[in-house]
Amino acid sequence: MSRHRSRLPQIDGGLFLTDGGIETDLIFNDGLDLPHFAAFHLLRDQKGTKALRDYFTRYTSIARANGTGFILESPTWRASADWGDKLGYSSAALAAANAKAIDLMRELREQFSEAGPAVVISGCVGPRGDGYIPDPVPSKDEAQAYHAAQIGNFAKSEADMVTAITMTNANEAIGVTRAAKAAAMPVAIAFTVETDGRLPTGQPLKEAIEEVDAETGGAPAYYLINCAHPTHFDGTLVGKAQWIDRIRGIRANASRRSHAELNEAPDLDAGDPAELGGQYADLRRRYSGINVLGGCCGTDHRHIQQIASACKA
Repeated sequence: MSRHRSRLPQIDGGLFLTDGGIETDLIFNDGLDLPHFAAFHLLRDQKGTKALRDYFTRYTSIARANGTGFILESPTWRASADWGDKLGYSSAALAAANAKAIDLMRELREQFSEAGPAVVISGCVGPRGDGYIPDPVPSKDEAQAYHAAQIGNFAKSEADMVTAITMTNANEAIGVTRAAKAAAMPVAIAFTVETDGRLPTGQPLKEAIEEVDAETGGAPAYYLINCAHPTHFDGTLVGKAQWIDRIRGIRANASRRSHAELNEAPDLDAGDPAELGGQYADLRRRYSGINVLGGCCGTDHRHIQQIASACKA
């Protein structure tokens, strides 16, 4: 793809993989220190940058071996103003970190693209607050103003799109979407849900998707579900409905634990990679439009390999 951002190839179908739970993988499996879960902080030196390069290469190798497309999700989930302040970043330094993250994704795409499959660079946007707790819920205007700076940085880069990960409420998702639309950036919205399949605010996933579409003229390219185990939302996706057709991606947790349990857990629950792969394949059999597949908390390259194998089969 080019900086002119032609049609996103994942919209036209075909299997697209992405990475797993970057923060939990780097902390628990690679032994790295990520203050405030900020993976972008590793870009401040060569050692950290190499760790990120090695991390993403594990995943692009799986996509290459399976002949699938790949979405390079930048390690910028925490690279917005409030989190940057906690880490001592000025606005200029934070903008430079976002740019450096996309430059790393560009390098990886150039290496991967030699094999042929489509590669998309996505600028990752995280919530202003906690990824599990929607307190306080921002107004739509507040959310748009807050996220506009980071999305504006992506609009100046080689990023093809923006993906808002672990959105806990519809207001923030609407604000992100409006900011992306103003910057002429395609955007995907990933909602996190609790064990009952509802957003942390208690709003049903169906209503959240319909609200964002209604408030933004259907601006999101598609939606994802992330940071929840398939058993938490499987019962929500029943039958045929327009709102379900808007869901194109799954980035599930390896663990069946609730968000409250994950927050308190001193260990990493990696679940069963083969079982998770089978659950993804079952979702794909029921809803073939779901074609962007990755992981969230507790998942690593083993899970993505199992997902790729099961869904290809």
